[in-house]
Amino acid sequence: MLIDPTCDALLEANSRSFFLTLKVLPKKMRRSVGLLYLLARVADTIADSKTGEVQVLLDALAEWDAATGGQGGDVPDLTHLAELQALDAERVLLEQASLSVNALSDTPPVDTEMVRTCLKIIIGGQTLDLRRFGPSNDKDELSVLEDDAALDDYAYRVAGSVGEFWTNMSLHHMFPQNTDLHGDAWMADGVRFGKALQMTNILRDIPEDLRFGRCYVPRPRLEAVGLTPEDLRSPASMEAFRPVYNELLDLTDGHLEAAVRYTLRLPGHARRLRLACMLPIIIGQRTVDLLRTSNVLNASERVKVQRSEIKRIMRRSVMATLVPGGTKRALTALRPNLK
Repeated sequence: MLIDPTCDALLEANSRSFFLTLKVLPKKMRRSVGLLYLLARVADTIADSKTGEVQVLLDALAEWDAATGGQGGDVPDLTHLAELQALDAERVLLEQASLSVNALSDTPPVDTEMVRTCLKIIIGGQTLDLRRFGPSNDKDELSVLEDDAALDDYAYRVAGSVGEFWTNMSLHHMFPQNTDLHGDAWMADGVRFGKALQMTNILRDIPEDLRFGRCYVPRPRLEAVGLTPEDLRSPASMEAFRPVYNELLDLTDGHLEAAVRYTLRLPGHARRLRLACMLPIIIGQRTVDLLRTSNVLNASERVKVQRSEIKRIMRRSVMATLVPGGTKRALTALRPNLK
């Protein structure tokens, strides 16, 4: 059991590969990490609800922030948003949002504070995104990020902050006396770990985001190759877009390299934590490799690591953590130039 049977069912229904990661985490961490995911998933589902009215979503996010942030707010009634969900799992998630808030109230104080700190940053990023782009509805008009700083800030708010949370949880529960890890370097790589996973999602989901009027590719990068955000709606633009896309994939690769460094610094006895880090790294690297040879602008050819391959990755990662040096060999095979 991760949190409790009902929350666990919500987690499994609303996550794919991450649920595997949660199951292999050390028991000391898995409940709070799973709870953060569930609370953040509610916020993400609110933000992505297709109401056509941005203020409705901003109000619901603010109410969710108040209910989860220790401000004494009541759990909002999200029935009106639940009814809009195309997926049953997301509908049930919003209908049963109070379950995760109740679970938070039963969480140890230190963990509760870490969960609330990270969740507030995530909700702040989703709120900023709604103000910038509006609600997720099919639309002709496109809004675009103005520079690389805006892209990096967004990646930090919605995912880099999770790497920060994960690191703080690890230090508190697993390595309270390990002075080698209590420093800026490991934390910085943890933040980049989270950014790597978010950048992978952004670079995979460009057509879907464009359909909802959102372009996360910074405007100056497009202008440098003579493209507009609207051009990205045509698969024929891929040849001109490829240099920009490869640069962003290179940026993501750099973050993944930091994630490998992060994992290899874990003590050998922290086998479960190593495994929990390995899975998203290997899946993320596999996704980036597939994206390099695909036409990401063609919505009909969406890149996705298949469930059967994820199961193989899981088996190989488990085996790697069982033999001395196995984790390093498995990860440096992905990053041959890593020192």
